[in-house]
Amino acid sequence: MITLNEFTAKLELEFDDMEFGPLLPTTHYRTIKGWSSMHALIVIAFLDANFDILLTGADLKQTQTIGDLYNLMLQKK
Repeated sequence: MITLNEFTAKLELEFDDMEFGPLLPTTHYRTIKGWSSMHALIVIAFLDANFDILLTGADLKQTQTIGDLYNLMLQKK
C-alpha cells in the first residue's frame, strides 16, 4: 500500500501547472493559488488511474487536505 507521503508526492506531480511550495499532507489543496474545477477533475482522474477509485464531486467536497484525500482513498479501497 502506498504511504501518505508517497501519495502526496505523486499527487504533486499532477499539479505541474500550478506554482506552490511542496505539498504536505496538511495542505488545504483547494486554497492553492490557481485552483479550479479543472484541478478537481485532475484529482478524480488521478485516483481513478492510479488506485482504481471512483470519486464523485460530493466525495471530493468532503475533503479539505491532501491527508483527507488519502484517507478517503483508503476508505474506498
